Amino acid sequence: MRHSVSRELYAYWNRLRGARAAPDRSDIDPAAIRHVLADSFIVEVESACVFPIRLCGTRLNALWLSEQKGRSFLDLWRAEDRRNVAAALLTVVDGATPIVAGALARSPNVNDDRNGAIVAEFDRDLNFELLLLPLRHYGKTHSRLLGSLSSANQTSWFGRAVASPLFLKSLRIIHAQEPAPAPRPALEGAYWRRTARPTPHLIVHEGGKSRL
Repeated sequence: MRHSVSRELYAYWNRLRGARAAPDRSDIDPAAIRHVLADSFIVEVESACVFPIRLCGTRLNALWLSEQKGRSFLDLWRAEDRRNVAAALLTVVDGATPIVAGALARSPNVNDDRNGAIVAEFDRDLNFELLLLPLRHYGKTHSRLLGSLSSANQTSWFGRAVASPLFLKSLRIIHAQEPAPAPRPALEGAYWRRTARPTPHLIVHEGGKSRL
């Protein structure tokens, strides 16, 4: 993990879980992670495999200039990356295994007539580090994921233009010694009747460098 946001959230999650495979959703205290809350999110794992966002930080909302709570986490990504993102989510809950990934967002080429000097900046990519961590919810092991999406660079278009869907650049499992999780119930649902059901294992891509 390269980003301070990822390291802080992972350290907090690791302290909470102790000897368990994952902490419970009720263990999370927003005040304890206030410095990274704007970059954090919680995703629900449900039978339809839509993965709705149940909590979304303000910086994630600013990336698309709208509230992302309730939206499918998969819809934040390019269509060609969604199978691999879904496989990563299932890997996290199946193995109680954290994952770190690289992602990229692009802004559409926008002309800003009010200030033409910034037009070229709208072509600049925004790089992110994604962290996915398993959570229990009311004792269920396949119910929630805690995560963060933090940027590695800044652009003038952030918060002013709607970003493109995210590009998946790389995925890596964070190995840790943990007790074996309970078996995952079958996940069949509407989302995967529209797109092929992902194989629930990690696919690595080589790349560059409230109610919850």
